[in-house]
Amino acid sequence: MTGDRIDPALEGVPETMLWTLYHRAVEARRPDAILHDPVAVELVERIDYPFAERFGPGSFARWQALRVRAFDREVQRFMAARPGGTVVALGEGLETELQRVDDGRVRWVGVDLPETVAIRRRLLPDPPRRTTIAASALDVDAWAGAVDASGGVLLTAQGLLMYLDPPDVHRLIAACAARFPGAALVFDAVPRWLASLNRAAAERSAPGAYRAPPWTWTFDRAEARRIAALPGVAHLRPRSLPRGSDVLHGFVLPLATRTPGIRTALLSVHVAVFRTP
Repeated sequence: MTGDRIDPALEGVPETMLWTLYHRAVEARRPDAILHDPVAVELVERIDYPFAERFGPGSFARWQALRVRAFDREVQRFMAARPGGTVVALGEGLETELQRVDDGRVRWVGVDLPETVAIRRRLLPDPPRRTTIAASALDVDAWAGAVDASGGVLLTAQGLLMYLDPPDVHRLIAACAARFPGAALVFDAVPRWLASLNRAAAERSAPGAYRAPPWTWTFDRAEARRIAALPGVAHLRPRSLPRGSDVLHGFVLPLATRTPGIRTALLSVHVAVFRTP
């Protein structure tokens, strides 16, 4: 981590990376933290941004930590099965997953918009085995050539797809399946009711307060069937949340994400497995 304090000067969807970073740091600072992320804490201290004033006390930090750990768990499973394989993090923002899970062998490709990548490069220059590409995740041709697929590929889309239009989500998944047969994509999704609640909360926000961008792609059983039927997709697997340390996050939410019919009514994590040639 290098340089003086940085003013990110972000808005809209790119600003959401500061929300996720802040909540990871809030959880990591807790004495009973369920997410160990010291780099996130350092980043919050290095960025000149009114995190608490914009995002509040971090009430969603523990929930965010469970989502993050669900992604970490999938990456760790991939690394164990395919040592030296490549992880492609689409819409990576200031995610610090590589620092949390690095096994010393994995190759990592981060993809995000140019304004986001410019900030990341100032704060987190690429270490060995990592490449950062300034491009839209939707422009698969712009970043896929940098991916070494010889050792296996796992793609992740954490906090990304819900900001895209449904046809773009479908095209992206199908394009990844065509470009990386035998790979898989880990993604999270929000239900329609939560997207409506998010939009209403943004409309009621006070002047100057943080207004979350609307979630334009939502997930339910019908959408799960559409994803599973996309060209190149072999099957779609839901993933449960790991357990936290209190009743809500350690029992209620993990149990709900294991229960068919309930899990799609919550923020959920899924793995789309691509067909082999």
